[in-house]
Amino acid sequence: MIMEIADAKKNLQRKGFLDIAVDPTLDLFAVIEDLKKKKNAIVLAHYYQEPDIQDIADYIGDSLGLSQQAAKTDADIIVFAGVHFMAETAKILSPQKKVLLPDLKAGCSLADSAPPELFKKFRDKYPDHIVISYINCSAGIKALSDIICTSSNAEKIIESVPKDQPIIFAPDRNLGAYLIKKTGRDMVLWNGACMVHEIFSLEKITKLKVRHPEAKIIAHPECEPAVLALADYIGSTTALLKYSKQDSAKEFIVVTETGILHQMEKENPDKTFIPAPPNNACACNDCPHMKLNTLEKLYLCMEYEQPEITMDESLRLAALKPIERMLEISAKAGL
Repeated sequence: MIMEIADAKKNLQRKGFLDIAVDPTLDLFAVIEDLKKKKNAIVLAHYYQEPDIQDIADYIGDSLGLSQQAAKTDADIIVFAGVHFMAETAKILSPQKKVLLPDLKAGCSLADSAPPELFKKFRDKYPDHIVISYINCSAGIKALSDIICTSSNAEKIIESVPKDQPIIFAPDRNLGAYLIKKTGRDMVLWNGACMVHEIFSLEKITKLKVRHPEAKIIAHPECEPAVLALADYIGSTTALLKYSKQDSAKEFIVVTETGILHQMEKENPDKTFIPAPPNNACACNDCPHMKLNTLEKLYLCMEYEQPEITMDESLRLAALKPIERMLEISAKAGL
């Protein structure tokens, strides 16, 4: 057993996950539930995870909601079925807990589009600006920011800043452009984007709407402006799910990552949800990073308590400040 764990850790260092054969006869749902109890562990899953992971999770939500749940829990181990920046955020908020990510290579194209060293040079060009960063960024970018926001509270966060105070918004240019339109603020935007939300085809969505004239188009604000112009409703992942439950429409064209359809279909069995098509033949409306996590990797992660998210304490404290500022503003606004 000692040799097996040592070999597993070597594989972890090389590949970013535990590359160990899993007995195909194992009932992974039962084994994972048993490990949760034995290790006082909680499994958090983002809406974009594969259905099996969503079904085994103790809590399902968006990136901020999951991290807030992590901070509240009395579990000793947090298994974060999401991408790297999400697990980092959980560690920032819960330093005393062991935070695990099933696959360390589950990154994020948006977070990767803003390398901290380049962003610092960009920020230094605008010394009189404050930095508001979307939570979908690395701990390094959070540490260079003044306030963090989410797609659901970004408008209120921006409106809380005095109108004469110039703002840099990072890292998503599409979300930034949407917020400029919503708030009327002339913000400086970092040129980053999410590969999934940029790939949707305006032409194909238009044709889809022709075939489904009664369908409502609902879209995440990370999409490009031309796509958002078609939408009947624009909102965060959680807001899209809520809207699909409350609206009377029976068909929805969903313009975000396809993982959310699992929860939409579970909560609305009498409604039809159609994934918006990408601009090519690939399954590019599936996030390849989110889908790196599998039920097998989740089991191995819990069994061996690896890969673990670790962070320098000075970086953690620097990244915590803008998150706390966001939570303070959100509390005052009743969000």
